[in-house]
Amino acid sequence: MIETQQLTKRFRAVTAVDDLSITAPDGQVTGFVGPNGSGKTTTMRMVVGLDQPTSGEATIDRRHLRDHSAPQRVVGLMLDSKGAPDGMTARAHLRWLAAAGRIPVTRADHLLEEVGLGSVMSRRIGTLSTGMRQRLGIAAALLGDPGTVIFDEPVNGLDPDGVRWVRHLARRLAAEGRCVLISSHLMAEMQQTADRVVVIGAGRLLGQFDISDLTEGTSLEDAYLRLTAGAVQYRAGSDEVNHR
Repeated sequence: MIETQQLTKRFRAVTAVDDLSITAPDGQVTGFVGPNGSGKTTTMRMVVGLDQPTSGEATIDRRHLRDHSAPQRVVGLMLDSKGAPDGMTARAHLRWLAAAGRIPVTRADHLLEEVGLGSVMSRRIGTLSTGMRQRLGIAAALLGDPGTVIFDEPVNGLDPDGVRWVRHLARRLAAEGRCVLISSHLMAEMQQTADRVVVIGAGRLLGQFDISDLTEGTSLEDAYLRLTAGAVQYRAGSDEVNHR
């Protein structure tokens, strides 16, 4: 389970996350949504200790990640598929991560097959497509067989078959009792994937609710747009321009 309590992060004059208290429980897929610049990635980085909060705290299974003895077995993270080194092969990269976490390297090969990269595992990462790199990032997140999984925009660059695969993967992981947190801008896909949704804007909590609580005839996109109406920082154009 992921919990944040009054989590705040300031970068000089900018408050990226502001007094945020949210929960992502075990056994469910939690969608983490909000406009561009709303603080989603910063929040996820604080959950796994990549950024330190200005105040408040973020915990996994009620402990800070630094207090867990085997972090890769606690949480799997996919934040940026471009973070893997271009010059390494997919197989070498995953095996290196496995060795660093004292995980059998045979699991790396198994996961490459599971995510559909078995035929390209010997190719250098720099030659892989965006979708292939997304699959590699997912494999890396699953390497330690963690109880908590965090995916940031996991379906970017994937074809429809890949999008469906990620959806089924997330649902399966949750059915196994894991905590699954997914950040996405695709509301229709999130409505099919998530059990519950946390909506933030300008770093603050705007709402959190179960998908089943949506009233009949109301889509997640409708609910999202209503909640975030005053929190969009980078709206393209204006009503006057859009109606010309």
